[in-house]
Amino acid sequence: MSFKKKDNQLYYNPIRRAILNHQLIEAGDKVAIGLSGGKDSTSLLYFLDTISKQERLGFPFEIVPISLDMGFEDVNLQPLIEFCQQLGYPLEVVPTKIAEVVFDVRKESSPCSLCAKLRRGILYNKARELGCNKVALGHHLDDAIETYFMNFLFHGKLNSFEPKSYLSKTEVTLIRPLLYIPEQEIIRFVKREALPVIFNPCPADKKTKREEIKIFVENIAKTYPDVRQKFLLGMEQGTKDNFWPIGK
Repeated sequence: MSFKKKDNQLYYNPIRRAILNHQLIEAGDKVAIGLSGGKDSTSLLYFLDTISKQERLGFPFEIVPISLDMGFEDVNLQPLIEFCQQLGYPLEVVPTKIAEVVFDVRKESSPCSLCAKLRRGILYNKARELGCNKVALGHHLDDAIETYFMNFLFHGKLNSFEPKSYLSKTEVTLIRPLLYIPEQEIIRFVKREALPVIFNPCPADKKTKREEIKIFVENIAKTYPDVRQKFLLGMEQGTKDNFWPIGK
């Protein structure tokens, strides 16, 4: 793995700012990282591992990588397992029947909502079982913007997800340390470092309303190139009363 001069500016400083602004990670936390095999969660593990080992927050915290086996055929998690081993962590792989439930049993025409609910429930419970008090997900700045527009266009609400949410049912706290980083920067980093990305065989991949909103945001950015920076400014100045009133 390499380190370039701009990495602090593009990645580590924004992550540290998000963590400190919203108390995402505190001394002694045991943080589960939900690894989907995608670029976002894999880069999240890499960044938090570096921050932890270099003590960039000024206090210690633990990392526990967790991945769910969704039950799809022809999914090879070995590159992700080896990546975690290179960083010094065993990957906790949790077998599930989510794919069967969503596509074969329920035959969902819009499967994403049920799939996400099942995945998160299993992930949060496993994190708690392993003694973790926090769960980190790889949501980035573009995810926050897309969620904002989805809530506006489909539900008439002006808000996005919170950087930090306490989940009373499982007694863990959900955190999003990549919240200040644009997706394009993550794509560049993953390609540069050749981080493992696992093929997603989900039949609904790239065929969702979120994908439509992603294109919508990209089109806005062509006319207003600083839309992401303006949205980030809004998040930093926002409060639970005027930006994140709906929670997770």
